[in-house]
Amino acid sequence: MVLKVAKEDKSIQIPNVAEILIESLPYIRRFYGGTIVVKYGGHAMVDAQLKEDFARDITLLKFIGLNPVVVHGGGPQINVVLDRMGIKSKFVRGMRLTDQPTMDVVEMVLGGKVNKAIVAQINRQGGKAVGLSGKDGALILAEKLKIVHQPDENQPPEIIDPGLVGCVTRINPEIINTLTQQGFVPIIAPVGTGENGETFNINADLVASEVARALNAQRLILLTDVDGVLDAAGSLVSSIEAQTAQQMIAGQQIKGGMIPKVEYALKAVTNGVEKAHIINGTRRHAILLELFTDKGIGTEVTA
Repeated sequence: MVLKVAKEDKSIQIPNVAEILIESLPYIRRFYGGTIVVKYGGHAMVDAQLKEDFARDITLLKFIGLNPVVVHGGGPQINVVLDRMGIKSKFVRGMRLTDQPTMDVVEMVLGGKVNKAIVAQINRQGGKAVGLSGKDGALILAEKLKIVHQPDENQPPEIIDPGLVGCVTRINPEIINTLTQQGFVPIIAPVGTGENGETFNINADLVASEVARALNAQRLILLTDVDGVLDAAGSLVSSIEAQTAQQMIAGQQIKGGMIPKVEYALKAVTNGVEKAHIINGTRRHAILLELFTDKGIGTEVTA
């Protein structure tokens, strides 16, 4: 709500901060002490203002009694370093085929440069963030992902070796619980370990979904660069149940890169997470607007 004052009084439009805070109160009370897992990625990780907003929002969540856990991506940053090193990437179904030289860069960029930059941003806002790789405390155990690719329905499917691309076999949440209990915000790079000590590159949305399940989180939030799930007319679907979401995928109303995001959200909400949210991270303070306002700004996914 905006309070308008006559121009001749030399006043300006004043947001009704009290009403905003009152609207947020029941949501703060509902989430108090609960775990919120946030997948941080897309343009929100590149734009300077959005990076600062994200750090402030996560710090605020911790200060008002929630336990935020961040899982981050870093595709654009990885691409920059690979280009500088003359290493070309190949993608299948949006997944980077990862050989050992590429994996070395992925681990260096995700677990080093990107992870520590997020930690530093949150700490500058007064939070206490700690960076983790999936290797720390055996947090993320993984195995090699098998990709079946069928470019043409008239041709037999082909099995593609993605290299060191993995899928999660187990999340060991002890290190996360220890950190959150001591007032820290865990920042997790989506790198996992195989049973033979291999290092695997894992999709950050998938890791966030699995972490949310392992922590019995109240909410899973997936930041993306679009508003959320859209219907056939292009309008935002503010809330969607599992059965409807599956029908929209089958009917190709949900398509492209939104399919895996919805599938990871569904996997979370059908395995103990109360709700998942797919929201536009290019909007300032998107997390707060989704969690603490009546209307929200994205798509809420429920079981």
